[in-house]
Amino acid sequence: MELVSKVLDDIDIQILDILQKGAQVSNSEIAKRVNLSPPATHTRIKRLEVEGYINQQVSILNQEKLGFDLLSFIFISTNIHQEEKLEVLEKALVAIPEVLECHLLTGEYDYLLKVANKDRKELESFIRKLNKLGITRIQTSLSLREIKYSTVLPIWQEEK
Repeated sequence: MELVSKVLDDIDIQILDILQKGAQVSNSEIAKRVNLSPPATHTRIKRLEVEGYINQQVSILNQEKLGFDLLSFIFISTNIHQEEKLEVLEKALVAIPEVLECHLLTGEYDYLLKVANKDRKELESFIRKLNKLGITRIQTSLSLREIKYSTVLPIWQEEK
């Protein structure tokens, strides 16, 4: 196997792969899997955090069990072109709790939002919030069913 990154060694990649598949794995379990002592493993994990390879460790909640049955992808366009006003818009989008993800795009739309709502009324209210932010065009697509969901990056590549 070939590493994606030439900066990290095999053990670093193994540690990252273990953590991204289940961040609740204990330090001693990770140490066993990568054949290091627990203190050496802990030191490596801390270094990977400090160097920015690990952004955060979180628990991923079950959206449907918590009543967020409506997942939508919303494409938005704006006619705002001044840098300062775009920053204000982006900060406003980031501050809206229903927005799970926000991406700046190339192409026909300016941003793509991934939004979780409990029902159609909440979605309608959310769209009204967007309209107050200077959005000129909105296209909403509802997710009917999730086919694949993953947060695991393919950090190992097969040799060619």
